[in-house]
Amino acid sequence: MLTASEAGKVFDTVLSSPGMNEMVKIDLKMSRKHVLLLSNVIQRGLNSKGDEEAGGLLANVPKDIFAELSKISEDCLQKAGLSELSEKLKALNTK
Repeated sequence: MLTASEAGKVFDTVLSSPGMNEMVKIDLKMSRKHVLLLSNVIQRGLNSKGDEEAGGLLANVPKDIFAELSKISEDCLQKAGLSELSEKLKALNTK
């Protein structure tokens, strides 16, 4: 079993391997329910930023990647027409 440090090094190696910065086009068709859930999962993962639940893997990820993932999440919500609903749900969750 790998320690969190070792797993982080392996993850960092995979992210820096050749071709990982190449852009790919992904065409997805999913229900609004799945878009809302996917966005929530992305945001929860971004908020954990390398805590023990993630095994410390995200601790070595550059901050610009977190910004890109957040933007992808926002874009998905916007395209599905769920931005306002998502914000209202976040507001309810913080109360």
